[in-house]
Amino acid sequence: MRCPFCGSDDTQVKDSRPAEDNTSIRRRRICPDCGGRFTTFERVQLRELMVVKKTGRKVPFDRNKLVRSFQIALRKRPVDNDRIERAVSGIVRRLESSGETEIPSEEIGLQVLEALKSLDDVGFVRYASVYRDFSHAEDFEQVIAEINAKISRDSGME
Repeated sequence: MRCPFCGSDDTQVKDSRPAEDNTSIRRRRICPDCGGRFTTFERVQLRELMVVKKTGRKVPFDRNKLVRSFQIALRKRPVDNDRIERAVSGIVRRLESSGETEIPSEEIGLQVLEALKSLDDVGFVRYASVYRDFSHAEDFEQVIAEINAKISRDSGME
């Protein structure tokens, strides 16, 4: 692992332990050249995933981009980071175990929508407004009506 301070390729692991979520390894490292200390995280990657954009362009899957999407949709909402992390890990696990190496961006978006629906209604509407390209107030009304219908069904009020 390259030292982020001096660029040396010869860093040493001083301590390793599972991260809080038990899906990654936290490693404390030290650079013998400059003495810099830093932390890295190692995560299992079953296969290299490529995202196929609507234009047909292919880009490497970026887990951090998925996390940022959740964080933006859930900004200032009462949702714990642990719940976001579990949702992201679940999506990544499903994508990796699907057997496909090229995943359409629409499929990822649908999985994010599904996860947000169970996390937070406001976050779901925020993400849906971008994902579905809302352009009129009626678009918001339709999604809110879907949420209200789901709430009625779930509570047995229908």
